[in-house]
Amino acid sequence: MPSLSSNRKLAALLLILSVATLYLSFEKQAMAIEPGSKPNVVFILIDDMRYDAMGFTGHPFLKTPEIDAMAARGANFTNAFVTTSLCSPSRASILTGQYMHNHGVVDNNDTDMSQTIFFPQYLQKAGYKTGFFGKWHMGGGTDAPRPGFDQWVSFRGQGHYMPPGPKWTLNVNGKSVPQKGYITDELTDYAIDWLESLDKDQPFFLYLSHKAVHAQFVPAERHKDLYADVEIKLPASEANTDENYEGKPMWVKNQRNSWHGVDFPYHSSLDIKEYYRDYCRCMNAVDDSVGRVHKYLKDNDLADNTVVMLMGDNGFLFGEHGLIDKRNAYEESMRVPLVVEAPGILAPGSTVDAVVANIDIGPTILELAGIETPKQMDGMSFLRIASGKMDAKDWRKHLLYEYNWEWNFPHTPTMFALRGERYKFIQYHGIWDTDELYDLENDPHEMKNLIHEPGLQSTVRDMRNALNQELKNRGAMQVPFGAKRGPGANLRLEAGPQAAEFPQNVLREKDGKQ
Repeated sequence: MPSLSSNRKLAALLLILSVATLYLSFEKQAMAIEPGSKPNVVFILIDDMRYDAMGFTGHPFLKTPEIDAMAARGANFTNAFVTTSLCSPSRASILTGQYMHNHGVVDNNDTDMSQTIFFPQYLQKAGYKTGFFGKWHMGGGTDAPRPGFDQWVSFRGQGHYMPPGPKWTLNVNGKSVPQKGYITDELTDYAIDWLESLDKDQPFFLYLSHKAVHAQFVPAERHKDLYADVEIKLPASEANTDENYEGKPMWVKNQRNSWHGVDFPYHSSLDIKEYYRDYCRCMNAVDDSVGRVHKYLKDNDLADNTVVMLMGDNGFLFGEHGLIDKRNAYEESMRVPLVVEAPGILAPGSTVDAVVANIDIGPTILELAGIETPKQMDGMSFLRIASGKMDAKDWRKHLLYEYNWEWNFPHTPTMFALRGERYKFIQYHGIWDTDELYDLENDPHEMKNLIHEPGLQSTVRDMRNALNQELKNRGAMQVPFGAKRGPGANLRLEAGPQAAEFPQNVLREKDGKQ
């Protein structure tokens, strides 16, 4: 049994440890990031990354330990979206804080952005060093450095996972440099080398824009055999059944037999299950990259003063509703992952359910740097709503979604949507078809179109009016489009599914009233 003297010594020691812990706690709070304190910011953009392509969200087999750890240190945004689910328009919305109808990047073709203001330009003026590493894609015919970045490493168009030949190069600050190896790893190398070169007392903004996980999927050599024994199941809505297509727009069923459909994917006999397996394998190199960036920040005492964001530029369908790719307004297309580490601002292991979007990234990062949201931006900083300092009623009630028909892929129509907390309303433009309404609370996979449900006609009316008013208020009551240069990917498989029939609600036996 310990003596009284030893008990007193133990009590004294515990008191000292308690005081020391309290002191360290206060010291850490003093070091916590405050908006306007000019913390460092790392923004990691993943191409075509679905909102559920992470281990911690309950994926049946994909392992992402580094992203999982990032979410444990920060916050997972469960309702993050893009306002246009297509690479170039979405990336332009991130960099400008604007909707597609304002920034003018309406498709993946060449576009003029010479007059566009990117939010990193404001960071430069505020004393930040800025670096861009990876896929730019807007105006894919050139990889030249763009405004807003002191350091530039990019490539033309979609780039390649592995260099296709000795003449394939990266653009490094205006100079052509051969790509050496696997692009996910190489971009991470460039990013960390740049961080090493910086003055540690100067704030930085790192934009790491991965080519992964865009098709065609080429896993890193170390991951090429991952998940080989996993059984992959297609979603229930993939089946070509009358039940699945009851009430659906005709264009959805017709797209099954097209470039972006499961029955003629990319005009080939591609196996969607194996396609998805390679997608998941490519995700593992991305996860490695996230871990390498975190390790550098931690090892160099930068983690406590650095906000790290990971986001997808759009989602991707792997059989949902018989479709592949993105572009449409279904959840798997427009919903994206967003994980944010912000020490002292967002609680570790927390979730944020507010509807946020790609147009909010610029305003949020600018607020961190103490810069007011520029007037031309449509987005809002989500710092206050995410940290619990704003009442939910003061945040947006719904989000506008827009997509304009592309001549390259004529099977997807122009569409506008309003995505609220419970209901989503989708309105099509320029086609003879039906609109859609989904109760996301009771039907998260959007299987039952409620557009003609008798008890929901007031909801349809209210959401249609709200959508049209939103478009009018934002000056978006027009549909810009690029010059048509050919028929586009308009083939159908002769032995594939036949064209959809007109929906029952538009058919009449005698006249327009019966």
